[in-house]
Amino acid sequence: MPSADRSPASLHLLGSGKPPCGIGDFSRLLLESLQDGEPNRHAALTVEPRAFRLAETWRALGRADAVVANFPVVAWKQALFGPLAIYALAKLRRRRCVTVLHEWAGLHRLRRLVLRPILLLSDTIFLVSPQVREELAADPLVGSLASRAALMPVPPNLARPASVADSPLRQRLLDARREGRLVLGHFGSIYPGKQPEAVLDIAAALKARGAAPLLVFIGSFIKASDGIEDIFRDKVAASGLADDVIVSGYVASAEELFGLFETVDAFAYVLPEGLTARRASVLASVQAGRPVVVTAPALPDEFDHHPRYRALLDSGAIVLVPRDAGSDAYAEHVLAARARPTSHPDLDRRTWFRDAADVLRGKLS
Repeated sequence: MPSADRSPASLHLLGSGKPPCGIGDFSRLLLESLQDGEPNRHAALTVEPRAFRLAETWRALGRADAVVANFPVVAWKQALFGPLAIYALAKLRRRRCVTVLHEWAGLHRLRRLVLRPILLLSDTIFLVSPQVREELAADPLVGSLASRAALMPVPPNLARPASVADSPLRQRLLDARREGRLVLGHFGSIYPGKQPEAVLDIAAALKARGAAPLLVFIGSFIKASDGIEDIFRDKVAASGLADDVIVSGYVASAEELFGLFETVDAFAYVLPEGLTARRASVLASVQAGRPVVVTAPALPDEFDHHPRYRALLDSGAIVLVPRDAGSDAYAEHVLAARARPTSHPDLDRRTWFRDAADVLRGKLS
C-alpha cells in the first residue's frame, strides 16, 4: 500500500509521440499542468510497442497511488497490451486506475474490443463530451459504465505562438487571396469521421457561386484500410476541383501552422455527430481569429461542463450550421463570415489545462 505519510501521486502512461497524436499531446500537457501545481507528485511511464518492462513498471506502480491513461493514443495501435497489462498490475498492487476516454463510437471495433477490459478495470472514468457518454452508454457490453463516468473539459492542444513562420505554402495561399480567391481552411487529420468529402462539397458550392475558392486541408491523411485518400482524390476530380484543393501534409511547428492559419478566410467542418466538446481541431482553428463554420451539436448540454468552450460559441467565434443543412447553407455561412474582421479570442491554454488538471486532481485526492 502507498505510504501514509505522503500525498497521493499519479503515474501517467504516455505514448512515444511517434507518430504524432493529439490525444498523446493532451496526455503530456495534462501531466505538465499537474506537475506545475504539485511538483514531484506526478510521474510518467512511456509505453512502447514490444518494449514492456515488467520490473520497471512494477517499481513505478509502487511509488504511485493511481495510474492514469488517455485513450485512444495512436502510438498504442501496436501496444495496447501494454496499458492493459499495466492496469492489471495496478490492480495486483491495489492502485487505482483512472481512464480518460476521448472517443468511442468512432473507434474501430477491434480497438473497442481491447479497450473494454481496460474500462472494466478502471476505478474512475472521465469522458470529454456528453456525446461520448451517449456512445458509451449504447455499448451492449460496457454501457453501464457511462452512468458513473465524469466529464473533463478538453483544452486546445495548440496555442497561438508569439510569431509565425513563412513557408512556400503560406506564400501560395497569400497569392491566392491577393488574386481575390476565397481561402477555405480545414485543420487536422483527414479521416472519414470528419467527412472531408462534405467539405469538398462546400468548396464546389462556393465555386458554383463564383467565389473562386481554394480549399486547403492543413493536415495529413490517416493511413488506414478504408482507402480514404483514394476516395478523397476521386471526389476532387469528380467535383471539378483539381486546381482548387491543397493538402499540406504534416506541419511540424506551431509557427508554421499558424502562419498557414492566418491566410485562411474561414474554416469549415461538417461533423456527422455535430460539434462536440472533444473537437480540439476547432479550438486550434479558432485561435487564428477567423470564423469557424461547423455543424451544430446534437445534444443541448454538450458544453455545460465546458464554460470556456461555451464562451467561444456565445461570442460568435464559432458559427453553427443546422445539422440537417446541405453544402449550400455552409457556403452561405462561409461567405457571410468572410467579411468579418479578424479578432483573436483571448484563449490562455495554460488556464484551460489547469481546469482539466483540477478536475482530475479532485478525483485523485
